[in-house]
Formats: sequence, structure tokens, C-alpha cells
Amino acid sequence: MTPRDAARRAMFMTVGFDVTMAALAMTMAHGALMIVHPELGGFPVESWVLATSGFVLSATAGLILGGVHRQVWRHMGAPDATRLVFSVALSVVFYLVVMVALNGRLVHALPSLLTATGLWVTAVFAGRMVARYRSTNAPFQIFQRLPARSQPVLLVGEPDSWIDVLRRLQHSPNGANLRVLGLIEVDGVEQGRAVRGVPVLGDINTLGEVIDILSLRYGDAPWVAVTGRARERATMNRVLETASAHGANIMALGRDEAAQTLEPVRPADLLARPERALDLSPVRTLISGTHVLITGGGGSIGSELSRQVARQLPASLAIVEASEFNLYQIDHHLRARHPGLPLDSRIGDVRDASRMHAIFASAKPDLVIHAAALKHVPLMEENICEAIMTNVGGAVAVARAAAASGASRFVFISTDKAVAPDNVMGATKRLAELAIGRIITDAGMAGALVRFGNVLGSSGSVVPLFERQIAAGGPVTLTDPEATRYFMTIEEATALVLQAAALQSETRHADLFVLDMGEPIAIRKLAETMIRLKGKVPGVDIEITTVGMRKGEKRHEVLTYPHEALEPTAIEGINRVTCEAPAGELLDKQISVLLDAARRHDPSEALRLLALLVPEYGAAQAIRLRRSNLA
Repeated sequence: MTPRDAARRAMFMTVGFDVTMAALAMTMAHGALMIVHPELGGFPVESWVLATSGFVLSATAGLILGGVHRQVWRHMGAPDATRLVFSVALSVVFYLVVMVALNGRLVHALPSLLTATGLWVTAVFAGRMVARYRSTNAPFQIFQRLPARSQPVLLVGEPDSWIDVLRRLQHSPNGANLRVLGLIEVDGVEQGRAVRGVPVLGDINTLGEVIDILSLRYGDAPWVAVTGRARERATMNRVLETASAHGANIMALGRDEAAQTLEPVRPADLLARPERALDLSPVRTLISGTHVLITGGGGSIGSELSRQVARQLPASLAIVEASEFNLYQIDHHLRARHPGLPLDSRIGDVRDASRMHAIFASAKPDLVIHAAALKHVPLMEENICEAIMTNVGGAVAVARAAAASGASRFVFISTDKAVAPDNVMGATKRLAELAIGRIITDAGMAGALVRFGNVLGSSGSVVPLFERQIAAGGPVTLTDPEATRYFMTIEEATALVLQAAALQSETRHADLFVLDMGEPIAIRKLAETMIRLKGKVPGVDIEITTVGMRKGEKRHEVLTYPHEALEPTAIEGINRVTCEAPAGELLDKQISVLLDAARRHDPSEALRLLALLVPEYGAAQAIRLRRSNLA
């Protein structure tokens, strides 16, 4: 039996039961006439046949017009009970017409109608209460008040997670806007039971069938909400695939437990590893009461760093940002959330050494976090000099300004693209790692260079691009169907950056840290997932096309060089990399020559010097040139 057939059968049974109860009620009403009116001398057969036939026809019309046939008894609430009463009243109105038409042929028509109506209402409500009791042990929930527009929801998970979620939803004001129709068990071992009055309807294998049945009964597909172990990546993808194929949106509980609202699942929820629970005490100890300065503090990563730092009660927070709009946004946000925070928002280009020295001399930071950078790989291939001046020159200017102002700690945000770089952006970040390491050592600061991969939702992430393409109806474009990338949420990446800063206690030393990014994710898989998150089917509703690798892009990224050894730290998710000795004075002179070429806007010379300073990049360039010549 198909889900559509099953739904129709259930609707037929609902109407059949209610109509049968109507016929039985009218029969009992006529039987009662014999007791109340013994002068009738027997059972009024003709009146009974006419009255019962008319009552059954009226009941059928009233129930169908009232939509009672779509009700699922074990899911009933006060709105459904109201609709049932309305349908009964409509049926009585129809029968009154029949009663007038048969005037003179019915025995005691009005008393029998009143008696039959009372018995019928009792019977139909009793049937539903029995169904509620059998599935939920809570028969009076059919009178539970629910918003008229409450959103039907299927909850996928396991009993432990259901109990907690249902309890919080039932005690949350926002929970009243959600109507949990049933539970879907991950392992399918609880089917047939009920949890806090909500029935278990099936397991993941039958999820599609349950969605189809409820869609027919309620006129629209319910939301599918995932909890507990259902939020694990493999299970989530399976639920997502089923939900999108059957036209249902997949949702998850928001992070605010007090609000308890459902929100769409984010691509970040489908990462290969569970969200880490970090101990904030080291970060609080590091930041509380200290003066902090963040460059690029209005960007996607920088603004999240600013928010997390502000929550740890620094003595002051200075933000340096080149974009007026970005600076306005983060300044407005922090002043609204932290009105007592001494906040100093400065517009400034990190390439302007004089401006940096002036800002640092005024702020006198204890901790500096350098997040300002140009990060878009293909764009930097076309803007070589700008990439060098910002990512190398800007990093050097900020590090020197920090040293001159007496800062005790310096944190540098690096990237996985600095490893064996095949593009200008990666090469400039690698060179910045080497240059900053020397400046930190000479200045006697404690330095943390933190290397990690792509950040979901950042301005340079592929996620916003895919979202725009999906919203436009496609196609979604891939550079290479086999390409993979490491991904991490902005919140987790920035939290681990601060944790790494707290790990570095040695002065006159710069440690390189690499964040555990989990397993790399296939870009095609990410695109398919994002399409399904919008309730679409990849390749059917939204096409996926391949446009080819862009200049400077790799098929796969790595986080460390072969000669770099990883050592675990006390904080899960952060590894320390054994680094080579800081570069000598010759590097400073070579960087000065490179920056001079970039300022003259001589990309050929700048590219030649960059290849010399970062040999791995030079080798990649030579291979690329050889291949192009052979082609």
C-alpha cells in the first residue's frame, strides 16, 4: 500500500467511524422514545429509517465540509476539537432542512435530534480520546490549547534527546508555535510507544512514508527536526536526503535554549565532527582586565573575534578596520551588547605604517590579534602587488607597531593555503608567518601563529556563493567535482584562536599552531547538501555544473608541510607545530625589496621575488609554467 493509499484509507475510516456513530446515535434516540413515550406502542421503524438516513447524509456532508476527515486522532488538539464541534453543528443545520422536508413523517423529530446530537458528540469525542490514550496515555490532550497556525513537526532522534526537547518546548512560550505530531526513532526500537504524550511513528527507514501520509492529512509537509544523535553528520545527511525528496524542510533547535525555536539547519551543522565544548577559563584569564587590539576587526573572522573578546571583559578593546561600513557594523553591535566596554574603533589601513604606530601608541595594547588580510585566491592572482602589500607589508607593519608599543602578546591568523602554496595569497601568508616569527622573537613578545582552513560563512567562503546561486534557481557552479576543502565554523575557529593565544606563555618565542579541521569535505557534497537544505533535489530542481579550476586553486589543501611535526596540546582541537628557527636579518632586507617592487606596482618583479622568498611557491610556479609550455 502506497502512502497516498494509506492516507486515503485512514481518512475513509475517520469518516466511516463518525457516520456510524451518527447512525447509532439516532437509533438510540429512537429507542429512547419508546421509554419516554410508551403510547407509541412500539419502535417507530418508518421514522427511524427516514431520520437515520437523513442524519447520516447530513453528517457526511458536514464532516467533509468541516475537514474532519483530515484529522489524525492521536495528534488532536483544541483547534481540531473546535473544528469537530463546528462540523457537528453544520451537520445539524443540514438535518434541520431534512426534518422540515419530512414534516409529519417523523416522530418527535426535535427531541430525537437533540438526543441523537448529544449521543453523537459524546461518541466521536470518546473515540478520539481512546485513540489518544492508546498512543499517549493522555486522552484529554485533545482539548489542549494550540495556536491555530502552529507548525506541524516530526522530531527525529532517540528517547533521551526527545524527553529533553519536548520538556523544554512544552515550557517555552515559543514552543506553543510548534506542534510535534510524532517521533522518528534513529534505530527504530521504540516504535509503537509514546514519549511525553507524543507517539513514536516509525524509524528513519519509514521517514519518507510518514512525511507523505502527514502531508496528505494536513495539506502540507511537516518540518523534520533533528535532535540528539540524529545531528551526527551521517544520520543528518540521510534525514536531509529523505526530507528534501518528500518536500519537507529539515530544521534544528536554535542555540538559545531559553527561546527553544526551530531554525533551518546550517551547512555548519553537517561538518565531519561534533561541536567542541571548550573551557573558557584560560581565555578569560588571558583577556580579562587586559587591553586588546584587533586588526581587521570588522571582517567576518575579525568581527567574531571582537565579539568573543568583548564577552571576556577586557580593560579596553581597540578595533582597526579599513572598511567604514564593516567598522560601523561591529562598533554598533558591541556598543549595544556591551555598553560598559571601553571601545575604540579606528579606520586604518594596515599597510600604512605611520597610521599603525599612531593607533598602537594611543591604544597601548597588551594583546594584539592580527586578522586583517586579503584572502580571495583568484582575485589575488590578478592583484599581486595589493596582496603582497597587505598580507606581507601590513603584517610586518602591525607586528612592528605592536613591538614598539610594548605589547606582550601577538596572535597572527594564518591559513592552510600557506602550506606548499600554489597561489599568491598562500605565498604571502607563508612569508608573513616567517617575518612575524622573527619580529616577535626580537621584540620579546609571546607569539601564536594560528593556521586553519576555510571558515563556513566568512566573506571568502564558497557557502554564500552557493546560497546566492540556489536562491536564483541555479545552476550551482563547481570548479572541480573532486575538490575537497577543510571547513570550520567561524565561532569554533575564533574560539580556538583565542585558546591558542592562551596556550602560548613563553616570551621571545613564536609558536605555530594548527587547528584540527576534521576530515576534508568534498565541495560537490557540500553543494548537494545546501540544495537539499532548501528543500530541493540536486540535479532535478537545481543543476550542478563544473566550470574548471581557477588560477591559483588547488584540488586538495593540506594543513602542514611534510617536515612539520604535530604535537597535541592541552586543548582538544589545537596542535603545536615544531617550527624551524626564526629567519635571519637577510629576510628583512629581502622583504623590503619585495615591498618596494609591490609599491611600484611591478607585478613581474614582485612575483619573481616572492617565488625566491617562498621556495615552495617558486617550485609550484615553475611546474605550472612548464605545463603551460608543454600544452
